[in-house]
Amino acid sequence: MAEARALTRHGGVAAVRKNWRRYSVGYLFLLPAAILYAVFMVYPFVRSVYLSLTDWDGAQPVKHFVGLRNFQTLIQDPLVWTSLGHNLIWVVIGTIVPIVIGLLLAVLLWSRPRGFTIFRTIYFMPQILPAVVIGIVWSWIYNPVFGLLNQALTAVGLDSWTHGWLGEPNLALYAVLAAAIWAEIGFVFVIVLAGLQNVSRELLEAALIDGANAWQQFWHVTIPQLANVLTTVTVLLLIGGFSVFDIVFVMTGGGPANSTELIATYTYKEAFTQNQVGYAAALSLVLTAISLIASVVLIRVRERGEP
Repeated sequence: MAEARALTRHGGVAAVRKNWRRYSVGYLFLLPAAILYAVFMVYPFVRSVYLSLTDWDGAQPVKHFVGLRNFQTLIQDPLVWTSLGHNLIWVVIGTIVPIVIGLLLAVLLWSRPRGFTIFRTIYFMPQILPAVVIGIVWSWIYNPVFGLLNQALTAVGLDSWTHGWLGEPNLALYAVLAAAIWAEIGFVFVIVLAGLQNVSRELLEAALIDGANAWQQFWHVTIPQLANVLTTVTVLLLIGGFSVFDIVFVMTGGGPANSTELIATYTYKEAFTQNQVGYAAALSLVLTAISLIASVVLIRVRERGEP
């Protein structure tokens, strides 16, 4: 028995050595990326796990171990649940609306009509702008005194529709969300447009011969062939919806009255304003776990529907 184990161990070591000799050059090419990933992803994650178990304030050299106390406090913190609710609203609306609009625009330009390049550039341009710039520009648009939106509503006789968009708690979140959706549509449009190039024209023609109308062709032929593309876009938007920070921080800072507070902005404030780095680390881990679980569930649900 011992001899068999020794032989097995020796065979495993020999296989490892053989694979190393065969793929050593490939491993060396992967090494820089692996080092960067370890330094900027693995280490910060492990560090966050450690800090979440302490009461560190970000300044004192001593970190007192408190176990799961930060997570217990988190569960009892009403602002956490308020922020999570805002994140869920952001994820639902901020995922569905860009996908629907981006998909429709991509389908409309699928046949490459006259001016295709111009339209594609215009639709994608917001995506290349920094979120800070988008936030500043849209803050000007929403300005209740000189903002373009209120001036346009007044010009067409809709004075009663004018608001202090970023100053009213019941409107602020949706106003910021509208700006974010405007920026994300171009991303969805370009990705879906690229995916449409792989859609089989033969299947569409066969469906047309069988009597399918335009909607039936779109729903039963085009959409199934875009399943992987739509899943990828959905996961990216979903993760972005849970971790969104910059545009909200620039436009409202989480206000007014915490009406636009999200988990990411709340985490920032706890870490750098309240000096509760340990508690903020716990919040960041919860945010990571939620994003990971939602992404895995979405992918599993889509894969279950595949043959």
